[in-house]
Amino acid sequence: MSDVEKKFYVLRAISGKENKVKEYLDAEIKNSTLGEHVSQILIPTEKTFIVRNGKKVMKERSYLPGYVLVEAVLTAEVIYRLSNAPNVIGFLGGSENPAPLRSAEVSRILGTADDLHEQGEGSDIQYYVGENVKITFGPFSGFTGVIEEVNTEKKKLKVMVKVFGRKTPLELGYMQVEKE
Repeated sequence: MSDVEKKFYVLRAISGKENKVKEYLDAEIKNSTLGEHVSQILIPTEKTFIVRNGKKVMKERSYLPGYVLVEAVLTAEVIYRLSNAPNVIGFLGGSENPAPLRSAEVSRILGTADDLHEQGEGSDIQYYVGENVKITFGPFSGFTGVIEEVNTEKKKLKVMVKVFGRKTPLELGYMQVEKE
């Protein structure tokens, strides 16, 4: 099987059961011949921070709920075994002839998940223009300001802070500020 290139495919799973699917398939890879055809099972996750009792708590959640990435060489038997695993709905694109993800898509999905993982800046808190925030981290820690711009994609805020009587724009990450 080394002469055939393994590609990434997307398995649709019951939302919230992605980890169960991964555990089951990992066990199948170790205990049967499935390991010859399937090399890895991935669940793109991101770390998010939620506020509980006034403290920021890190929580890991699925970046693409309901989807599991599988790197494999597909044969009829492998398609059957993966499609009929517990909590699996089937392949994205149909179980008869699933289409592999393009390498650009795989790198975008994994790269986005890695970027979010590295930043550690997922936040369930929503920020809005005109809202007052207090800076909690960095050289301007302790200052307060008004949000001028919100970039939810990059999880950045443009905050106007008064420094020595002049308004100064700062670009801050979500984790550097807290609502007042």
